[in-house]
Amino acid sequence: MIYTNAIIFRPDGRFRRGSFAVEDGRFVRVWDETSERADADLNGKCVIPGLVDIHTHGNSGFDFSDGEGLETMMRWYAANGVTSVTPASMTLPVEKLERAYEKASAFARRRPKGCARLIGINMEGPFFSYGKRGAQNPDYLRKPDYETVRRLQRAAGGLLKIVCVAPELEGAPDFIEKAAGEFTVSIAHTEADYNAAREAIERGASQLTHLFNAMPGIHHRSPGPIGAASESGGVYAELICDGMHVSPSAVRMAFKLFPGRICIISDSLSCCGLPDGRYESGGLPVTLKDEICRLDDGTIAGSVCSAYSSMRNCVKFGIPREEAILSATINPARQAKCADRVGSIEAGKLADFVVCEEDLTRIDVYLSGKKI
Repeated sequence: MIYTNAIIFRPDGRFRRGSFAVEDGRFVRVWDETSERADADLNGKCVIPGLVDIHTHGNSGFDFSDGEGLETMMRWYAANGVTSVTPASMTLPVEKLERAYEKASAFARRRPKGCARLIGINMEGPFFSYGKRGAQNPDYLRKPDYETVRRLQRAAGGLLKIVCVAPELEGAPDFIEKAAGEFTVSIAHTEADYNAAREAIERGASQLTHLFNAMPGIHHRSPGPIGAASESGGVYAELICDGMHVSPSAVRMAFKLFPGRICIISDSLSCCGLPDGRYESGGLPVTLKDEICRLDDGTIAGSVCSAYSSMRNCVKFGIPREEAILSATINPARQAKCADRVGSIEAGKLADFVVCEEDLTRIDVYLSGKKI
């Protein structure tokens, strides 16, 4: 299948008019010229890679940690331009997480048509600080334990890609050093100061979970984990761009602090896509009102937007369109250790892409070269 007359977003971060060919669900060629022989003329529409969300809990009334509704969730992601997903689990009993991971592994193997790819799992918790627990259930917080991670990886059939930890916890530095050999280790829900965060990075941590949220802010005499991570060129930062978790000004600041190292995420909850009302997240009651989901004490619990909406918000907030796209595609793909398969439009990769207007308004979504 040859598509021509498209404005294609290339791996170098630029749009150029050209054509591309898809065979057996993969891109086999991408070139600059308009093809005389083509199966589909895209009439100058933009083509970007399918988005990769490495931190989302659910949508449509289903939470990944419950192990139910995966097909419904994954269809929603795909319909919203997110073609690869690394869902995040919550701080819950290990036995419950084990069951959810087993179901995720089974789903990933069978992968129903029209569903986003479940390319990995993000283990958000339970190795967190009580003081920065946010919407994580305090009843199940615990110290870092590598054997627990190995147990869950067995249940996941190797799908576990990202492991989160508060680096100031007892045993965390050694835990990070062990885990970094196999996983992306992300500093999260932490009260760490600059020195503790710096040691974590030296031990192998390479990501910050939802930048600015559930961590100390930047102070000129106490730069904390944000300062430590921003000055290390190998650390990426997740960023929720729903306009509520992080202000537009702070979004612009984030892109300056982490040039080329932002991963746009949704952090969406199970109530994403549902009307205002009372719901539950990770065993805790939450209230959704006016597109904000909060715990009863007022803490923001998570978002109700897609990663695609977050990407478009970034552009509205003043981030160059190309930077926003890279931050929603190849950057998170790298952190989920699947950039060899998804995240960019180039020969050999899976043909997951979105046809859109110049302002990124979606027109069609394709999975393995098939329009959903």
